[in-house]
Amino acid sequence: MEIIARTNVGGPATQLMGLHEGLNTGEFDHRLYAGHVGDDEEDCFRLRDAAKTVHRVPGLGRSVRPADDCRALCALARAMREFRPHVVHTRTAKAGALGRTAVSLSGVRAARMHVFHGHLLDGYFSPAKRSVYVRAERFLASLSDRLVTVGTRVRDDLLDAGIGRPGQYVVVPPGVRIGPVPAREAARRALGVPVYAPVVAYVGRLTRVKRPDRFAAAARAVLDRLPDCRFLVCGGGELHDRLARDIEPVRHAFHPLGWRGDVETVYAAADVVLLTSDNEGTPLTLIEAGMAGTPAVATRVGSVAEVVLDGTTGLLAPPDPGELAERTLRLLLDPALARRLGQAARDRTRASFGVERLVADTEALYRSLGAARRAGRPRIAAPAAATPREG
Repeated sequence: MEIIARTNVGGPATQLMGLHEGLNTGEFDHRLYAGHVGDDEEDCFRLRDAAKTVHRVPGLGRSVRPADDCRALCALARAMREFRPHVVHTRTAKAGALGRTAVSLSGVRAARMHVFHGHLLDGYFSPAKRSVYVRAERFLASLSDRLVTVGTRVRDDLLDAGIGRPGQYVVVPPGVRIGPVPAREAARRALGVPVYAPVVAYVGRLTRVKRPDRFAAAARAVLDRLPDCRFLVCGGGELHDRLARDIEPVRHAFHPLGWRGDVETVYAAADVVLLTSDNEGTPLTLIEAGMAGTPAVATRVGSVAEVVLDGTTGLLAPPDPGELAERTLRLLLDPALARRLGQAARDRTRASFGVERLVADTEALYRSLGAARRAGRPRIAAPAAATPREG
């Protein structure tokens, strides 16, 4: 039984889609429970015509609403008593809290496995709210059999905050599959972008932690040097209107695309993908860009450095618009370097971040948890093959 707060376009839902399509249905009866996607977001499962496979949970959503949260908790506990899963697999903070608590409420003897696609330790909360979040995650970790992170840096940050024990953690990097990558000229024509202009792409949610304002500032600095540069913005979110105001003086250089199911077209059209976040897990945008052969410039946060090898598959920078612009210009002004990094990014991401590997890793975790449950072991140490914490 897999639980997620919502299936909006983004890393967690994309991973879910890969599992949904790849798990061995002869061995695993896998059911997905999720809340509803907001009006300002796109549903990943709807884009892939898979929305009918989701069991919608009344009241389950991203925001904290006590009445809705209680309704969702009770609905999940009822669903567990009906389904009687061997494993309850949760993703995202809200679903992790309600799902792991619902196991206790339901009376079902299921193993609890929670995935951290990143964390909320930086860039989300005031110090007081962060303290509450940390205490809550420490308690929830005590209920969990496995804590899965998408990168070693994410795991280490959580351990440093006192969340869980080293033996509970397993690192499972994301797995991604993109569609056929079109030729650059065809992609640019499809998106209405000048064929011979330098092109930079932003792909992701327009939310505070992603810092679209920093993207706009870096873009303006690039335009000071390359006035014919064009910027693709693929995504949406609550800061859409704020971004529109930020780019108003250079509006001609921007191409807002909204959410698209064919992100490979966006990557193919771009010379550089720019990520400007304050906090990340292991961002799928950078993996997808690499698979398309497009080099990235990104802030050195979270587990970004586990995807982009600085100077080898892309360029990393501190979270400063000027530094990001300088590295973006370096690639735009040196096509040979950009091609070399893009080819290295393609080779690395396709070898390390394929969806087939994600499915195999997840199936192995399900088997180990199911076997331990049948043997009556209520708390399960991480397998010997799990990535140990360094230091």
